[in-house]
Amino acid sequence: MKGIIMSGGKGTRLYPTTKSVSKQLLPIYDKPLIYYPLSVLMLAEIRDILVITDPHYLPLYKELLEDGSRIGLNISYAVQETPGGLAQAFTIGEEFIGNDSVCFILGDNVFYGRDLTTILGRAMNKLDGAVIFAYPVKDPTAFGVVEIGDDGKVISIEEKPAAPKSDLAVPGLYFYDSSVVEIAKHIVPSARGELEITAVNEEYLRRGKLRAELLGRGMAWLDTGTPDSMLKASQFIKAVQDMQGFYISCIEEIAWRRGFITKEQMLSIGESLKNTDYGKYLLSLGDTNYGDMA
Repeated sequence: MKGIIMSGGKGTRLYPTTKSVSKQLLPIYDKPLIYYPLSVLMLAEIRDILVITDPHYLPLYKELLEDGSRIGLNISYAVQETPGGLAQAFTIGEEFIGNDSVCFILGDNVFYGRDLTTILGRAMNKLDGAVIFAYPVKDPTAFGVVEIGDDGKVISIEEKPAAPKSDLAVPGLYFYDSSVVEIAKHIVPSARGELEITAVNEEYLRRGKLRAELLGRGMAWLDTGTPDSMLKASQFIKAVQDMQGFYISCIEEIAWRRGFITKEQMLSIGESLKNTDYGKYLLSLGDTNYGDMA
């Protein structure tokens, strides 16, 4: 399976902060926002990853992530010349996807929870068409909303409905088989002229190939589309890290615990950052023996 991180868009809701920099390069507490979706793909043991971004910001992403080999990944890049909708990622990434299945994640979504790795593995194992996720929210009218049956099959999916059929929002994390490319090519652009991800999911639903995994109690999904939500996400990350002592979405630690790199390679990166708290944390891991805490 391959992974795509969508980091396009202008981030206009965050102006003037994002007038000269991509939103996904801004910090959520102590690390760039893009580290959080990248860590989700790594937890799913996906190592071939495509980052799609605005051409203006492409050099910055390459400077930050390079080719991924430092942490055992193979990262490539593509540009979205103009905003054409989330589903445009599949036509842009057609050659990258090839005949493989793909995990698609939005670059501004933060996921956290002890069971996240298990849930990701279950979604991958059940993939027969598409798997989306469902997260309970107080105000579902502000989101895409999914209605699911007892067997996990999707009954209905609607975009920002006035009268929601459930309280389950659809967060920006999706698993698709390789037919997603052809589906994206044939969907009709929306009224705003974009290829909508909901239209892709509706086609899988029409084919009877759309399932949902519930992100229930104990899971956190944080959107970061506004200054207020970015602040809340940073406060959440800080609170958990201060309380428990381990870092959330530390990509070097995940790479080591997943066997992508050796402990020596991780410690070498820590040594290069030893004047920072981040580097000191990596160095401290050399003395730990507890299990997967990434």
